[in-house]
Amino acid sequence: MLSRTMFGWSRLLTATVCIVALVHRMIWGMGSQTLASQNFFAYLTIQSNTAFAVLAIIAGVVALRTAEDPPWLTTARALVLSWTITAGLAFALIVWQAGVRGIPITVPWSDVVLHFVLPAWTIVAWVIGPGRRAASWRVVPFVLLYPVLWGVFTIWRGGLIGWYPYYFLDIRQVSGIFEMALTCAIALAIFATVASALVALSRLHPTAAPAVPDPVRSSASVARRGGAARPVGGTRTAQASSDAAGAK
Repeated sequence: MLSRTMFGWSRLLTATVCIVALVHRMIWGMGSQTLASQNFFAYLTIQSNTAFAVLAIIAGVVALRTAEDPPWLTTARALVLSWTITAGLAFALIVWQAGVRGIPITVPWSDVVLHFVLPAWTIVAWVIGPGRRAASWRVVPFVLLYPVLWGVFTIWRGGLIGWYPYYFLDIRQVSGIFEMALTCAIALAIFATVASALVALSRLHPTAAPAVPDPVRSSASVARRGGAARPVGGTRTAQASSDAAGAK
């Protein structure tokens, strides 16, 4: 229980670090015309990390109050972690592509925290954190729903205001519709791969204590399945034979 309590406080600390990094990233971005306040929350990274901070607070409170995470929390964590981890991988790819294209890019410490430090820590916490049961494979297709909706809305909004949070969504900055579609497909494949890896890790190494069977419930379950019908029937048969012998 002590480790679970410490884990709960670590979740709250993680949420605090994430919020501080988000605030710094917003303040730092105000100095750029392309990162004006109206575009700050247009980034998938910012949206997913905002959800991560809120979920980390909820998960921290749950860890401090209960011995294990409820199923809905495991599902929510799998969803949000898939988004934040993939966003970190995508950011690393963008930074690398910028270097290849000779485009100067400045990465503040808050970006390092949001894209690399927090995703790395969440993977560790997902693997060894106490109180987590196995996640369902049904999480994987739902992970893709958010980036698809976000991508469609972002492309539509970019056509109206002439600004895109990521260059590969702007057909003017790539070779054409084929490259944009291919890049989006690769991004979705990464989302699915990360989600599948998280689910597989959770199923290979659940960290919640195994459930102890209740003998009363087990007996009732056997009776409902007909397991107790045989001895009951046998008692009735023996009683009937005794009554017949008495009558003779």
